[in-house]
Amino acid sequence: MTFFVIMGIYVFVLSCFAGYQLISKVPATLHTPLMSGANAISGITILGAITVAHQSTELGTMLGAVALALAAINVVGGFLVTDRMLGMFGSKKKG
Repeated sequence: MTFFVIMGIYVFVLSCFAGYQLISKVPATLHTPLMSGANAISGITILGAITVAHQSTELGTMLGAVALALAAINVVGGFLVTDRMLGMFGSKKKG
């Protein structure tokens, strides 16, 4: 294997470990703001996917379209979950 493949695997494993350690230490009250931040990052992913989908090659267009669809699903699902979580903190209506 080449040096770049080994370094890529090393960075991936290290980022998985660091991400797990960071997420496991976050208190429950901070999950909603962090989820909103993740939705913003997925919005940036959508812009990147549109850029890749605009490429002249057929493979680039297909990969960009797949990335665009997955990022859009992630954004919509994230906002739905965030809205539901924020609704749990709202005032209870007595009826």
